Amino acid sequence: MFKSKKNLMNPNTTDTLIGEGTTFEGRIKSEASIRIEGGITGDIECAGDVIIGERGVVKSNVSARDVILAGNVHGNIITKGKLTITSTGSLYGNISAASFIIEEGGQFQGNSKMETATATAAPQPKNELDSNNPQAPAANSAYKGNTIAM
Repeated sequence: MFKSKKNLMNPNTTDTLIGEGTTFEGRIKSEASIRIEGGITGDIECAGDVIIGERGVVKSNVSARDVILAGNVHGNIITKGKLTITSTGSLYGNISAASFIIEEGGQFQGNSKMETATATAAPQPKNELDSNNPQAPAANSAYKGNTIAM
């Protein structure tokens, strides 16, 4: 009679829309994607994507799979994937993302941290390691420092 099985939301579908002229105060947590054309004050936690339209104003921290920013955000953004700031978008806060794109005209004021999927160092054979005579890393080894694109 009653189903005990939970329906899982598809994070690729947009389930929630905060329309233009609407303001929301509080925390939003969603399994599906969210589109914001109005105003939000409060944290956003989303398993899908967050799209902030040109007239969207967000005063909160955003955590999502991917974020597309065409409006204004005053807060930090954490994405597991890609953050795109369009030519009309502006971000005043810090970011942590695997990929970060700013189109010409987009604004960003803050710090960025690039998070990549599990970066592991290649093991070195024991005969190349000598505690008394450390060797410089090979020229073809993967770069393990921070990268900043401007």
